[in-house]
Amino acid sequence: MGKEEIFVKYDLEKEVPDDAQFTLMEIPNFFHKNGDNPKQAHIHSFYQIIWFMQGEGVHYVDFKEYPITNNTVFFISPGQIHNFEKRDDFRGIIIHFNESFLSDEGSSENVFLKYNVFNAFDTVPYYLLMPDEVHRLGFFIEEMKTEMGNTQAFAHKDYLKYLVKLFLITVQRSGQRGTGISLCINNSANRTFVKFRQLLEHHYRQMHTVKEYADRLNVSTKTLTNCVYESSHSTPLKIINERIILEAKRQLLHSDLKIKEIAFYLGFEDPSYFVKLFKRQTGCLPAEFRE
Repeated sequence: MGKEEIFVKYDLEKEVPDDAQFTLMEIPNFFHKNGDNPKQAHIHSFYQIIWFMQGEGVHYVDFKEYPITNNTVFFISPGQIHNFEKRDDFRGIIIHFNESFLSDEGSSENVFLKYNVFNAFDTVPYYLLMPDEVHRLGFFIEEMKTEMGNTQAFAHKDYLKYLVKLFLITVQRSGQRGTGISLCINNSANRTFVKFRQLLEHHYRQMHTVKEYADRLNVSTKTLTNCVYESSHSTPLKIINERIILEAKRQLLHSDLKIKEIAFYLGFEDPSYFVKLFKRQTGCLPAEFRE
């Protein structure tokens, strides 16, 4: 079986690029419509919010399993491999939207939402909602449902974007991450850390050293190291290597590229160095992981 048959990649309204590029469906209707497809490991080119309002089980994201409990919200980024447990008793909401909803440009708040709520591979991909916020977030969902029917209304796309941002801001303010340190946009170290995440997501294939990222952020390597440690209790180099290895695992499992081709794709001129790094980080060789 070819790798493309193991990990299907889904796109969002690719044939109508001028549309809002936004969908919202209720669980379990989403599963009834898509059959067993969501239960098979897959990737997609869009962002996904999955709010499990009721139900308990497991959600698999990037080779790890995470618990589902009432009012757990998962945030899945483009390129992540994930699948759902084979259950039919979940209740909740699934939201899909494309890259244009979360631009890197603009305010630091936009960057914080995109690279802390989403694209935060170094922590768990979900938040637990507090009871006080469930009603408010439910209101935003109902507004999204209403606006989906107002396609000809003034500023339709913008209105949907603002509703999504309000949802994300509310989760960022009051949601509790399963593990890890809560970050605050008013903390300068946290802001630097999130900007580091942003740079890493765009340049992990080309930039492999702490100095390269520090230079791009206009800080010293010591300052970057201190900011990253304060924000994550980890080091910049460890996070850089983890991001590279995560992408290597994705490529090993959902592409037919040879190992040396994956090494070149990830910016290693010497494939043997990539193999050594992979073995050091995972305890197995790339070929063993693929098998």
